[in-house]
Amino acid sequence: MVEIVNMKQLNRERIFELLSSRGSVDFTDYNDGVQMILDKVKLNGDKALIQFTKEFDKVNLEDVGLKVTEEEFERAYKSVDDEFISAIRVAIDNIKSYHMKQKQNSWFTSDDEDIILGQKIGPVGSAGIYVPGGTAPYPSSVLMNALPAIVAGVKRIVMVTPPSKEGSVNAGILVAAKEVGVTEIYKVGGAQAIAALAFGTQTVPKVDKIVGPGNIYVATAKRLVYGYVDIDMIAGPSEILILADETANPRFVAADMLSQAEHDELASSILITTSESLAEKVKAELEIQTALLERSEIAEKSLADYGKIIITDTMEQAIELSDEIAPEHLEVCVKNPFELLNKIKNAGAIFLGDYAPEPLGDYIAGPNHVLPTSGTAKFFSPLSVDDFTKKSSVIYYSKDALRRVKDAAMRLAEQEGLTAHKNSIKVRFE
Repeated sequence: MVEIVNMKQLNRERIFELLSSRGSVDFTDYNDGVQMILDKVKLNGDKALIQFTKEFDKVNLEDVGLKVTEEEFERAYKSVDDEFISAIRVAIDNIKSYHMKQKQNSWFTSDDEDIILGQKIGPVGSAGIYVPGGTAPYPSSVLMNALPAIVAGVKRIVMVTPPSKEGSVNAGILVAAKEVGVTEIYKVGGAQAIAALAFGTQTVPKVDKIVGPGNIYVATAKRLVYGYVDIDMIAGPSEILILADETANPRFVAADMLSQAEHDELASSILITTSESLAEKVKAELEIQTALLERSEIAEKSLADYGKIIITDTMEQAIELSDEIAPEHLEVCVKNPFELLNKIKNAGAIFLGDYAPEPLGDYIAGPNHVLPTSGTAKFFSPLSVDDFTKKSSVIYYSKDALRRVKDAAMRLAEQEGLTAHKNSIKVRFE
């Protein structure tokens, strides 16, 4: 079970040594195999998709069809209950409303009537969304990846997801997609799906940007196609860090730690607290609650390998430690959480108070759940409308305006030895 560590007994460096035990993936182990798949899809298109889907997923796309049909959407709606559809619609409203506030408009400025400067902002032309299949399909991933693109104004959104052994797509995923208006869906997964989106095939269109989580083969493929297309980020295992004082509810804290531990064995759940009493109570609660989980074995291994309860002398010390870890999800379970907000520098998403548990952000609150992991919250941000927009600088100078700066511009070009640059300006005044 999870270990309690007291910073009074271990120095800061030793704490980080314990926390950094989670090994990082060496993508070079997968590069060659994934590159082979990318090359074959690029060369052979649909034929390669059919071949790899038959090999990896045991599904013949020639029998079940590569593209999801309208009849499949209809069957999906019949196989889910009304409460699920209602919940999806609540989530859509909240997520869309939040992301609408992120939208930026083009702008122009003119301090001089002879000069106009600005920035033209518009959506990327097309986006591809990868949605994992397998034993744990995630309809919420559809919403979180599609809605920022829709708000940005992306005209064509293409979704890929691996088929089940029967050649179908999870009903919840199809309903979520249909509810947001994504109806171009292809039954293909893995590195071959990323290749199809990056290069295009006879059936699957090439897109400008690929987003969405996936396994190590999907992550490797995204890294390798970056440059042909844009990508969002390479997501690592799930993480939660909770800052708590003596007022925190140990049952709540334990439940929230387990909400991440159940994801997979590499998930990280950390509590940093100023209260030794809370630390002991949370450890006891973790043992009680883990035993009740359907995925208890996964949660137990995650907590044993990558879970920690750390006791600090002060909350300032706790925040400093949290900022170094830069967690994907940060919960602040203290008496006055807003007092700490401005002191926190690095976190993917910040949840304030006892009644803002992390799963609220996964599904319904509105902010995006596609977040930076593995310490990258120090320099990455959550998926947003910005990820689906591109910006062009706008410059207008009149002849008189250019005359006023021509000598300075020509001097800089001369300094760099670029005589054609200098002449481009000079010829306009000869």
